[in-house]
Amino acid sequence: MTAPPPPSGAAPEPGPTAPRTCYRHPDRETGVSCTRCERPICPDCMVEASVGFQCPRCVAEGNRGVRRARTPFGGRTVAKPYVTWTLLGLMAAGFIAQLGTSDPIGQAGYSGLIREFAMLGFGRWEDGTLRGVMTGEWYRLITAAFLHGSIFHLLFNGYALYVLGTQLERWLGHGRFLALWVVGALSGSVLSLLAAPTQLSVGASGAIFALFGAVLVIGKRLGLDLRMVLVLMGVNLVLTFVVPNISWTAHIGGLVAGLAVGAVFAYLPGRQAKASSRTLTHALLVAALVALLAVLVAAAPVIVLG
Repeated sequence: MTAPPPPSGAAPEPGPTAPRTCYRHPDRETGVSCTRCERPICPDCMVEASVGFQCPRCVAEGNRGVRRARTPFGGRTVAKPYVTWTLLGLMAAGFIAQLGTSDPIGQAGYSGLIREFAMLGFGRWEDGTLRGVMTGEWYRLITAAFLHGSIFHLLFNGYALYVLGTQLERWLGHGRFLALWVVGALSGSVLSLLAAPTQLSVGASGAIFALFGAVLVIGKRLGLDLRMVLVLMGVNLVLTFVVPNISWTAHIGGLVAGLAVGAVFAYLPGRQAKASSRTLTHALLVAALVALLAVLVAAAPVIVLG
């Protein structure tokens, strides 16, 4: 007996449905959809939301309208002080590289990395060759900050950078903190070039004293108790002029730069200024200070040699 045909208009029996696949990875089946656009997403594309999951595209679109948090001085908030850690690593790497060379600070016959990369305005090597910043070796202005005369010298500067740097980087943000450190190192080298051009010197002391100066200005702006910072800075300044073979020019040059840059970051262009206006003002003023240092370096032969 044959079965009667289905009545006209009746729906056919349902067949197997096509599997749902992630819209970003078509080869992956999934049963989860984005709560915002309702497109299917696989586990690799799921971004946890307050309710359910969203896809990366919707998360990106949502973040466009969210203003990123900023520090009181215009920088973006910092989760980890990556710039401080990087500078510490570079200082340690520079000292490790020195271990294979003979670099007796304060003695004749410099060789190795200190001979080639320490701060020196001008000097004459044993073979009569003139070396130094005034002969075109401008890189010495910054490379000297990553070399140190002894393990104690490195540890002292490294500890100061860790203590001061981690706090300043959180106050200022990555970019402003790096600018402060570089300008401090350059300023100390430039004063050494002008006031003690024949002295060979190494160390990050110029940058460290710039951090001291910035902490004083910014801490005052925040209404903090700065007595301990003043004591530490005062002790270091006394040691600068009491202990032999310490470059007072690097310390004073860095301190002045730190006070100036700290004042720019802390007080300009005003509390009510927009973040973009604040960033532009800071960038222009720091660039102007760097330009001034460049002019002094270029004029050093005239200033020093007459």
